[in-house]
Amino acid sequence: MARGKRTDLASLVHSTGAHSLVDGWNSPERTSHPGGWGEALLNSPPATSAALADLVANPRNPREGDQNLEDLASIQEIQLQPALVVTRAAYLKLWPEDEPELGTAKLVVVNGCRRLAAAQKFGRDTLEFVIKDEVAASRAALRTAAIRENVERENLDVIEEARAVEGLVADCGTASAAAVALGKTEAWVSQRRALLKLAPQLQQKLRAGELAIRVARGLAQVPEEQQVARWQAALIKTEGEKAERKRPEPIGIDQLAKSFKKWGVGAETLAPALVAHLDRDGVHALIAELRQLVS
Repeated sequence: MARGKRTDLASLVHSTGAHSLVDGWNSPERTSHPGGWGEALLNSPPATSAALADLVANPRNPREGDQNLEDLASIQEIQLQPALVVTRAAYLKLWPEDEPELGTAKLVVVNGCRRLAAAQKFGRDTLEFVIKDEVAASRAALRTAAIRENVERENLDVIEEARAVEGLVADCGTASAAAVALGKTEAWVSQRRALLKLAPQLQQKLRAGELAIRVARGLAQVPEEQQVARWQAALIKTEGEKAERKRPEPIGIDQLAKSFKKWGVGAETLAPALVAHLDRDGVHALIAELRQLVS
């Protein structure tokens, strides 16, 4: 209805329900549109929220495993940032084999998978989002969008990051193109990919923070069957160097003599201390040494 134009109640009746600018989101016509979800969206005003049942996390999400969501507990009351989503149809054009993983969801969350998981965990009924099907222009474009936010916010551990980068290189065709897509150098891409050459045991150490990335990159250049032994040898060497640095320097004769003079240590104090410190043979050896020094 144009602004300022008068209308009657009859026309309002026909503008409600599935045709309403307000009520149309969950209408039968919209959810079962013959042209699919994407076409329905093109013929409707953009929505800003939907029930969680209409949303699914990106099956190609670079984040793996369980997530600590406690920092997002406030989403139950307020969602500070909308998620970035693409329509089901746009996603399936890229990865039709993922359809079973989408279930009945109509929208795929590309950025904001943790927000979706937090909403599910803490009892929020809906999730706010922005639809951008242009993100699904290609596999490389969608994967880049999924990776960049996580890399920039350091949300991924290094192995998750490496696997995501490896997938992007495959989609882009070259490491150089992947580097441009991510806004990173080719060296950065190469270093991340190299981490996937680590033995599984060392990948676990790296993810746990027990192995430095700098050391891991060097180990990745060694044949896998030699990596663990090389790492363990380096640990032993490092521990030995630390112990050597902690070992106190031997006290020199001059330093010892100055200490005795400073504290006024005489024979009556020194003799019992030496007897307590040395065994009988040691005491006799000390006496012999002293006789030679004063003779």
